[in-house]
Amino acid sequence: MSRRNNVLALVKPKHTASRKAGGARSNSLALDVLMKFRLVINSNKRHFKWVEQQTGISGTLVWVLREVGVSPGLRVSELAETMAIHQSTASNLLDKLQERGLIERDRSTDDQRVVRVFLTRSGEALVRRVPQSTRGLMQEALLKLPSASLHSLNRLLEQLLQEMNPGDQKSPKTHATCSLS
Repeated sequence: MSRRNNVLALVKPKHTASRKAGGARSNSLALDVLMKFRLVINSNKRHFKWVEQQTGISGTLVWVLREVGVSPGLRVSELAETMAIHQSTASNLLDKLQERGLIERDRSTDDQRVVRVFLTRSGEALVRRVPQSTRGLMQEALLKLPSASLHSLNRLLEQLLQEMNPGDQKSPKTHATCSLS
């Protein structure tokens, strides 16, 4: 065999069938991961629907009530931070709860910009009726993960988000229309 043929043999691409098999395995793994994402999301949605059936209000609103019940006098900005949502979203959720008579807002006499939120008796009674986690299954599960796993998952999800839309690196907390349930 001439030297030229040896060089061609070295740079000749590997067999196409083995590349296709590798691509198929990669595609199968990606689909498996996608199915797990769907299971996580759908489980969380089912939980929030169940909470709504039990209480008559959305699971997200029950979560807000729980946070206010755990920390009476919570400020809107603190609620937004606790729930990882935009402050205007937190304010809109509180508007809905106030319309239903489940919370009341109290403006500080010292600084009218400071609004503290408290449960009404009806709000307290509703929170007591909810027998399971009001934060949602996903958050509860994330809180149970070891710190190292949570860091790893966070890093991998950041990578995934970059692949999906590298131009939009904003946190969901910056979007006023973020959906929680």
